[in-house]
Amino acid sequence: MKKSWILFLPLAIMGLLFGGFIYRLTTPADTMIQSQWIDKPMPLFDLPPAADGVEGLKSSQLADGQPRLVNIFASWCIPCRAEAPQLEALARAGVRIDGIAVRDRPQDVADFFREYGNPFERVGSDMQSSVQIALGSSGVPETFIIDGKGIIREQHQGVILDHHVPEILAKLEALK
Repeated sequence: MKKSWILFLPLAIMGLLFGGFIYRLTTPADTMIQSQWIDKPMPLFDLPPAADGVEGLKSSQLADGQPRLVNIFASWCIPCRAEAPQLEALARAGVRIDGIAVRDRPQDVADFFREYGNPFERVGSDMQSSVQIALGSSGVPETFIIDGKGIIREQHQGVILDHHVPEILAKLEALK
């Protein structure tokens, strides 16, 4: 009689496993990968122009006293096309935006600008994704808010949507 609890042990183990599965389903893990560069200076780089008629991008240019955005994008990126109108709106509002085109051909970047506009002051070509990887960027599009000293203050993963524009403007204004 005293050993009868052993018969219920498999049922108890199954109950615990089931409870664990239910818990994980109702509380998904955070899948955002934050850059380790937040509150640190932009890593050093010197990228050539991504297309004819645009200036390349150097990390030293990001410490000119003015806050800005650095947007990592690609012409082949469908979400980057969806983000283009919001970047144009930010540029029209006076936001300084620099770009890093990853794994992209100059002609494709130029075609992208003709079709979707070019809100960037400078655009560097990161053919090997070395700067993207150094920043801890997990994909495109991705945008970094940089203060006037070249320090990365925030990371926006994914598409900048209409409702993000006022938030980004407020954050940049606070950095002035």
